[in-house]
Amino acid sequence: MPTGDPRDLPFIPADYQPALPLENTILTEPPDPEAVELDVLFVGGGPAGLAGAIELARLVRKHNEAGGGLGEVSIGVLEKADALGENNLSGAVVNPIAFRELFPELKIEDFPFRQPVTTERVYLLPNSRYRLRVPVPFTMHNRGNYVTSVCEVVRWLGEKAEAEGVHIFTGFPAAALLTQGARVLGVRTEPGGLDREGKPGAGFQPATDIAARVTVLSEGTRGLLTQSYLHWQGVLSENPPTFALGVKEIWETRKPLDAVIHTLGWPVPSNVFGGSFMYPLEPNVVGIGLVIGLDYRQLDLDIHELLQRLKLHPVIRQYLEGGEMVEWGAKTIPEGGYWSLPGRRYGDGLLLAGDCAGFVDVASLKGMHYAMKSGMLAARAILDALVSGDTSAAALAPYDAMVNDSFILKDLYIHRNMRLAFKSGLIMGGIKATLLEWTNGAFPSGRPQGERDSDVARRRVGKEPFVPDGKLTFSKLDAVFKSGNRTRDNIPNHLLMDRDVPFEVAELYANLCPAGVFERHGNVLRMNPPNCVDCKATDVLGPRWTPREGGSGPKYRRM
Repeated sequence: MPTGDPRDLPFIPADYQPALPLENTILTEPPDPEAVELDVLFVGGGPAGLAGAIELARLVRKHNEAGGGLGEVSIGVLEKADALGENNLSGAVVNPIAFRELFPELKIEDFPFRQPVTTERVYLLPNSRYRLRVPVPFTMHNRGNYVTSVCEVVRWLGEKAEAEGVHIFTGFPAAALLTQGARVLGVRTEPGGLDREGKPGAGFQPATDIAARVTVLSEGTRGLLTQSYLHWQGVLSENPPTFALGVKEIWETRKPLDAVIHTLGWPVPSNVFGGSFMYPLEPNVVGIGLVIGLDYRQLDLDIHELLQRLKLHPVIRQYLEGGEMVEWGAKTIPEGGYWSLPGRRYGDGLLLAGDCAGFVDVASLKGMHYAMKSGMLAARAILDALVSGDTSAAALAPYDAMVNDSFILKDLYIHRNMRLAFKSGLIMGGIKATLLEWTNGAFPSGRPQGERDSDVARRRVGKEPFVPDGKLTFSKLDAVFKSGNRTRDNIPNHLLMDRDVPFEVAELYANLCPAGVFERHGNVLRMNPPNCVDCKATDVLGPRWTPREGGSGPKYRRM
């Protein structure tokens, strides 16, 4: 419990967060004379970027076959991981609508899905022992959807993209936008082989410039270039973007799981928005995870530790006991929804697609089909712009109209107040969410005021110590090993922060980071940057994340 210690007084994380490093991310210079030249570049090899590249390649081919004079269009996808899928993580139960639209020639069994959702259960956990089964909220009904692995989806989409002639560049993190006036000319990648002081070392690889007539930022949640562009151009949203952090494990089990399971309540505090999921991937393989909104008020809340505690509950433990945790990962999720979308998602030579634009619906726990659809709509807008010979903001503006007329904005609008309803806590939020569900989003009406997660005051509330057993529950270091992270130990620090933060701020960072990058030893904050799995959680509340050399971070296989 809080004491009279001054360190227990509330503080605002934003007061200790560095500004965006715009001097490094927005470069007012043309691409290098030896730059790789493309017509269209998708920055980020996730569902949005790959679906967009596939759609554009097909549209160009159809245009030319119909007698159009566009000719060859060079399309590239830039991905920071060594191989597609290694940095991708999701729940994931997927709505197949975007797959059906992008691949109308394929049957459902041809898609990279594990199994259809046939049974669902939602439990309210009042404490560490008991459970109460509750009706599945309408927004979370998953009949007709499929359990999948986003890693496998991305690898499958990558094969389809390469078959369409798309150039896939893996191991190249985009570090900066190249600009002239308000126009984006392409990107510059992060160099590789730098030592801890940032000087060229063994295996040094200089930065590469990639020029493009259109650059599509599809870099996923909390994208640095997206944040930088929106700030540089003064593009605002009606409410600030907000985020959640999800921690996930893959288990090989002895007991099969026969349903998609979600839980609310314990061990998540009642004034914190969050819940868990457990999905069957194979008869004896399950994915389990916990997601927490980053607007919580306790500086000593530890999301990784909450997941470890959750696994001790009988409703979860019965499936995991005697099994083996084979993979672990974490990532942030954009939760702001409709009110937090950027005022525009286009610019001179630039479009935004997928999670970096905020296209995630928290009410239904879905984002993949929105990401794919936005990439496809970006492709259609780009084709028209290329045909007209004009890739200005005015020529690319129809993209926003397409998004607004699609199921993306229609779904997000209906659920526009669902997440904000839970600012009132679990019980009151549940009542408001039920009313919103019954009225199709009409009541309670209006736009609830939102605030940045980093503007929410934090203070210590106290917690019971937790010691993992190494069999069912694990330390952060054990978990990071299971992420496949093999980042060089002498890599430069990619996290920007003030080293002299107060004791209580350092404690927030140490609890927040699920990978043990930040550790508090007495009054000293120590950093282990190679541990980072690029979840971007601290980028929301504290130290800024910047790109590292290609291939750094996790190497997910089944996430």
